[in-house]
Amino acid sequence: MSKTTPHVVYIAGPEASADEANIAAQQQGLKQPVLLKRRGTALGWVAEQPKQAGIDAVAAASAWNNSDAYALPGYVDAELPAHQANIKQAMGLMEAIAEGAEVAELFEQSPYIDRTTPQFEMLASFQDEGDDQEIETIEYDAVDGDEVVGENLWCKASWLSFEDDDASLRFRFSFGIVGYEDVSADLERQHYAAQLTDAIFPESAIISNNTKLEAFMQTVLDTEKLAYVERIIYFNAPNGGAQFHQDVERGHLGVVFAQMHGSTGWLACSKAQLIDEIQTFVSNPANNETLTSLLNDTMLTELKQKTSAREELNCWLDERDNDPLERLINRCPEFYRQLFEKGYGYIINPGDIILMPQKNIDECCWHTVFCINDFPGESLSFAIRAID
Repeated sequence: MSKTTPHVVYIAGPEASADEANIAAQQQGLKQPVLLKRRGTALGWVAEQPKQAGIDAVAAASAWNNSDAYALPGYVDAELPAHQANIKQAMGLMEAIAEGAEVAELFEQSPYIDRTTPQFEMLASFQDEGDDQEIETIEYDAVDGDEVVGENLWCKASWLSFEDDDASLRFRFSFGIVGYEDVSADLERQHYAAQLTDAIFPESAIISNNTKLEAFMQTVLDTEKLAYVERIIYFNAPNGGAQFHQDVERGHLGVVFAQMHGSTGWLACSKAQLIDEIQTFVSNPANNETLTSLLNDTMLTELKQKTSAREELNCWLDERDNDPLERLINRCPEFYRQLFEKGYGYIINPGDIILMPQKNIDECCWHTVFCINDFPGESLSFAIRAID
């Protein structure tokens, strides 16, 4: 079921000029329009409603239980001023790495070494030659005096795409061997990896040390105790962002995403809703011309065949080899128009939060993200889990 009041309105296709988009937004009483463009593909002009949506824990819990996104506009506005120096420092770190600086060398300098010592001991830095997007991984142990209390923690810096004109990158904090260990089973090392995030990016406290947000999430999740784990610090740059995906991971309930600097444009909906929208779009004869211009005959035949059966489409979404579907959900302006008209669009500004439940591969929130500024921004994306 779609939302009744869109947070964001799709006002013009990508072929419209900025002046045309501005006029259209003004006529509808909307805020300044922005162009959604990622990795060279423009998908349309959108604009926010002038009035922010209300925040209600019961409504948020209902959305969470339905695997739908829920926005908390301005929820951490009050916490931002105290962290402006940290945010500025983080943006400087991102720029230095984009210009070729080595991460380990930066982390060995003040203020990073001051904040990680003596709790964390840097062990090594390396680059995984099998991961073309990795920039550098820094390994740490958490120590208490001479005793190692949390081993093989790491911070992995990676590019978000292979595009030369997309400087977007992220820092992911975890432990163990990527892809081989069930990290959800080790709550203690999750705790130390979270503390390492706090040391390197102190603005993490805006989520992790926020009693108001914790109480709100306890209501949403219907739990008495929770933890923010598997933390990621994102820097979305112009022409960057994330294609449609989900963030399901064993032991995690979902993701809390907070914007620190700059703004991001979003589409976010449950997997079931996305399947509904794909089937509706592909089966509508009015979209045949759009699909023909987007796909060759072979791709179009495959798309129509695999989207006709719901269960087959459900599985196809999770496969890597689904080029026709990937083109539709990431490169088709008319499909994006449909999703925005159904109310699945958001603009997340500094101080805003968006919640994305990730129960399992079939009950999860799918989402796509755009940098909508002409400068990079910073955001926090923390997985959340209940603690027994």
